[in-house]
Amino acid sequence: MSIEKIEANSPEAQSANIVADNLAQLKALFPELVTESANGAAINVDVLKALVGDQTVTDADEKYGLNWHGKKKARQIALTPSTGTLRPCPEESVDWETTQNLMIEGDNLEVLKLLQKSYAGKVKLIYIDPPYNTGKDFVYPDNFQDNIENYQQLMGWRDTGGGKISSLASRKNTEASGRFHTDWLNMMYPRLRLAKDLLKDDGAIFVSIDDCEVAHLRLLLDDIFGSENFVANLIWEKKFAPQNDEKYFSERHDFVVVFARRKELWKRNLLPRSEEAAARYKNPDNDPRGPWASSDLLRMEHRDNCVYSIKGPSGTEWAPEPGTSWRHPEEEMLELIRSNQVWFGADGSSKPRRKRYLSEVSDGVVPETMWFHKDCGHNQEGTQEVKSLFSDVGVAFSNPKPTRLIRQMINIGTNPESDDIVLDFFAGSGTTGHAVMAQNLDDGGRRRFVLVQLPEPLDTEVKEQAMAANCCETLGIAKNIAALTRERLRRSAKRLESKSQLLVGDVGFRAFKLDTSNIRAWSPTVNDLKTSLFDHLEHLESGRGSDDILYEILLKLGLDLCVPIEKREIAGKQVNSVGSGVLMACLVESIKAVEVEALALGMVAWREEQGTVGDTTAVFRDSAFENDVAKSNLAAILEQHGIKQVRSL
Repeated sequence: MSIEKIEANSPEAQSANIVADNLAQLKALFPELVTESANGAAINVDVLKALVGDQTVTDADEKYGLNWHGKKKARQIALTPSTGTLRPCPEESVDWETTQNLMIEGDNLEVLKLLQKSYAGKVKLIYIDPPYNTGKDFVYPDNFQDNIENYQQLMGWRDTGGGKISSLASRKNTEASGRFHTDWLNMMYPRLRLAKDLLKDDGAIFVSIDDCEVAHLRLLLDDIFGSENFVANLIWEKKFAPQNDEKYFSERHDFVVVFARRKELWKRNLLPRSEEAAARYKNPDNDPRGPWASSDLLRMEHRDNCVYSIKGPSGTEWAPEPGTSWRHPEEEMLELIRSNQVWFGADGSSKPRRKRYLSEVSDGVVPETMWFHKDCGHNQEGTQEVKSLFSDVGVAFSNPKPTRLIRQMINIGTNPESDDIVLDFFAGSGTTGHAVMAQNLDDGGRRRFVLVQLPEPLDTEVKEQAMAANCCETLGIAKNIAALTRERLRRSAKRLESKSQLLVGDVGFRAFKLDTSNIRAWSPTVNDLKTSLFDHLEHLESGRGSDDILYEILLKLGLDLCVPIEKREIAGKQVNSVGSGVLMACLVESIKAVEVEALALGMVAWREEQGTVGDTTAVFRDSAFENDVAKSNLAAILEQHGIKQVRSL
């Protein structure tokens, strides 16, 4: 048996191929629909028309929906696999060994692609606060050819060919550009398309936005999720006082647009009843059924069988006004009165009202579409939260969302008793991570968070960035937004731990950074093929450690980045066992022929010791083997003992 080598163009070296998956699903449903062409598998449009009827298939330009220049390319980039990887950064993490949370630094477009194999269909709640496209905020200018290279250029890692790229501070999207909405839509479409695939069938996405793009966002989400999965357009009161210096109107709200992955499966939770609402329930007449609140017994419409007079204990008679009627027929009303479920006031002469008992109402209240600052916080509250966390170094972020706003969404869209994943791929100040930790602390939940943030550089010479950049300098961390996000998470975790008298849950995170793949692509120098061949004998990038390679394997094989990893020395070599033996990786740089048998049998024994269920994939560094005989012998021994999937890098 030979070991299969994983090359840069191998499926195992790339993120999920969404196009291939879509074709496979279509072929499973309608085998006759997929045919062969000069470019590989293709859809036979004539067959499609026959299956659904000619009139339902159209490629006409004039059709209902949101269209813009670049939409086809935006769809294409969402479907193009990534060849990048996420490199682990234990030194920038908190509780690396035990945490289930992730903080990923990188362009969220590439990160969302890389997460597809491991997290598709596993995320319960997505919240994002994307650029509002005000003309000042940064719009990602995606390169449809190589977004990893584009990302490196944006971060200043590489030259574009014409000198150093311009500062991000100068990358604005103004209405004068002629592509004001187009650029924003091209940025948002592929990210939302990829995000949808990460959601569970009973999951939902909440998106913050303002008036500038709310109409386009709604149509964009209709396009991606289906209009039938629209849930609500929430109005959040972000300011608690009017601004009298506004030119037209004093704007005090933002929107939060909510879509479900599959609305018929999504179940929203009730919100906790506020102390103010609970205080409405009293028991002035010592009713044995407990505290109650009263409600109107009249309905604002006429019903013949509900028009009659009621006599109260004081003798006062009450009858509906013209055009109205009681809510109950007379016999039902008399029974309610006899059973003391109608209140006529302390002296028996007040207008009758129906008693509603606290014991009969649900444990919570149905969420409303108006979210007031007294319940969900406001912009100033969010700023004060961050100021308090960074009081020793100054302001780190401007206008961050308050944690109470995100916690409201977490309450509605997640279950504290499940390991629900909350994803935010425009993480910014890290409010979502802070909110997840705080909510878990309050209700004992086990929710996990996955945050993604672009390491947007900060410049002390740029007015809008100076305070944040100075904050980074004082802290001695990299001058970019992602570094500040990690610092916010560290500080909020310490704050939560200090305030809690109980056992604190998971307040850590594993940090990762986007980079090019550890597997080098074959890129020969045409004029010197001999040198290129020798240079490619080791086709792993130099300067990459075993952990870098291991976590790329996890990503490309579709394993959770927080899956348990055990290490053991076998025959003098370090071996990693991932997920109780689902993956066994020995990434040492040298395996001699005489060491092969002991190494292989040791791995087999460890697998049996762990009681591994299902197949095991074993991975080795290709250049580590002394010769082809050593490689073949190791593969043969492993296969004889049930480990049939053996790969090399």
